[in-house]
Amino acid sequence: MKKVLCFGELLLRLPPAHGGVGLKDNQMLVFIGGAELNVATALSVWGIPVKYFTALPDNIISKDIIAYLEEKKIDTSAIQLSGERIGLYYLQQGADMKSAENVFDRKNSSFATQKTGIINWDEVLDDVSWFHFSAIAPAVSETAAALCAEGLAAAHKKGITISVDLNHRKLLWQYGKKAAEVMTALAKYCTVIMGNVWSANSLLEIPVDDNIHKKGQQLDYLLQATNTAKNIFEKFPNCKWVANTFRFDGNNDKIEYYAALNTVGEQSVSPLFKTESIVERVGSGDCFMAGLIYGIIQQHTLKNIISLAAGSAFCKLQEVGDATNNSIQHIQKIDPNIFVVE
Repeated sequence: MKKVLCFGELLLRLPPAHGGVGLKDNQMLVFIGGAELNVATALSVWGIPVKYFTALPDNIISKDIIAYLEEKKIDTSAIQLSGERIGLYYLQQGADMKSAENVFDRKNSSFATQKTGIINWDEVLDDVSWFHFSAIAPAVSETAAALCAEGLAAAHKKGITISVDLNHRKLLWQYGKKAAEVMTALAKYCTVIMGNVWSANSLLEIPVDDNIHKKGQQLDYLLQATNTAKNIFEKFPNCKWVANTFRFDGNNDKIEYYAALNTVGEQSVSPLFKTESIVERVGSGDCFMAGLIYGIIQQHTLKNIISLAAGSAFCKLQEVGDATNNSIQHIQKIDPNIFVVE
């Protein structure tokens, strides 16, 4: 089996405790993550061969990180050693990535400053059948967006399946180009597009019903998912799969979660998952993306694919850290409707 290449920026997350406790005690945890690395980690746990493309400075910290990734059975041969620093962000455990409490410190990171025209894409993509990236990668810098476009064009030329997660991080788009301008140019290469109906509106300029929250019914949201998918298929002819997630956060960590997967002319919906407590929000969407890739590669039914993807995301809410260690078997236990034929 050829590999899934995950392309994006590796980040170190420092979760400060409430009230500055970690700072006062001179103790703070460090989690290794980044959206695309979280996808790679999940796929590796589930037995899918993966390769990771990022850029790191040539120093002892990077060497320790690379050794850690290799222990996770992630191919690190595409990691570029260049630039000056690793990106950081600060987010309390359990907080949402879109929270105002999320503080990025990633300007001029090695990934953000990686130049085009120097990567041997024939070599990087030689053993690859799938190229995955997220909307975070081109948001980091104009240079990173250009590198992403270069890699996508090379992958498309080779007939490689391409997927994108429409993570919308408004705070990152700071280099003068509109997010939709950049993302519509990149999405034309994609076979699989995952996000939600609102990120598709923001990043791909796909229409969304402004009154959908007032209706508030699952059938209305699923109808919007079908309409969003239809518009994506028409606008991006290479796209064959569109997944939309719906996560509703209530008071006291109460969450309801489900998702829909559309192909041309067909929609399948996951079970509805509910919880009244969570451990960590970070990485849940990345787990969903990994489940989607896994199911499609394994040629599962539409129902199995979307149920596994949503179940993976839901399970991640109960794990500490950025990436999952949950097995496929563990995910199957949370709902009898999730059946995966190995």
